[in-house]
Amino acid sequence: MRERARETGAAALEAAVARFIRGKPEAVELASACLLAGGHLLIEDVPGVGKTTLAQALARAVDGTFQRVQCTADMLPSDVLGVTIFDGASREFEFKRGPIFANVLLADEINRATPKTQSALLEAMNESQVTVDGRTYPLEKPFMVIATQNPAEHHGTYPLPESQLDRFLMRIEIGYPGVESEREIVRQAEREAVRDTGPVLSKEEALALSAEVSRVQVADALVDYMLAIVTATRSHEGLTLGVSPRGSQALYRATQAVAYLAGRDYATPDDVKRVAVPVCAHRVMVNSRTSLSQRGVSAAGRVIASILSTVEVPL
Repeated sequence: MRERARETGAAALEAAVARFIRGKPEAVELASACLLAGGHLLIEDVPGVGKTTLAQALARAVDGTFQRVQCTADMLPSDVLGVTIFDGASREFEFKRGPIFANVLLADEINRATPKTQSALLEAMNESQVTVDGRTYPLEKPFMVIATQNPAEHHGTYPLPESQLDRFLMRIEIGYPGVESEREIVRQAEREAVRDTGPVLSKEEALALSAEVSRVQVADALVDYMLAIVTATRSHEGLTLGVSPRGSQALYRATQAVAYLAGRDYATPDDVKRVAVPVCAHRVMVNSRTSLSQRGVSAAGRVIASILSTVEVPL
């Protein structure tokens, strides 16, 4: 499996992203797994740690169309989806496609867009299609939305609702680099720009990788382990909202993807543990007591981690 992964480009994908995200192998691995699993990725962290760079590097690695939208409060749904206009020459209405008609869409600072514009992404992320003026337009595959947001900034932002968060396969954080990695970043003042790099995967190869990921074997006992984790979130005293069935499916796909990146055609309990927090933490809602005792985005992550420590691991 590992040799096949190298031949088809999974290892090349990770390497391409790692060139620009120094000292963060876990973030690189999870972002790559999200792409291979055919999901959407939310990158949430403080400014300046490489959120946009990671999204750009992942997008550039695939030889498909790439669009970026800088979300602002005055952005309209038509700015993302497109608009129907009247062509005076042909005397007919013509649909002008928006940036969402790309293989990879980077929605930078998505929490600055209004709820109306955020909701315009729902159909596209869930159904791989958009509907404008009563007409439905399919989106080309592979299709992936990579969104970034800053959790420390609240003025002029609109937090994503639960229905929108549930569409993201994973939410990851990058964090500050270690001293050695940051020294390398500082000294590389003239490092290669992401926009100047070429792809390492074609669209066809990316789709082929996703097909291989879907064939990774997951034992029944491991599925029961995933469901035990999900069920525990729905009755946990620190949570008011548990993981949805869509979250169960996401946990399954993400587990297959990290197993494939590890060079195996079967999944293990460790694979489930590796992706449980990035897959589940943004799908739950902590109650007021928990949020006060564990401030920040990590509060939900800590609850998921505590559930992992109590659910029995299959042998």
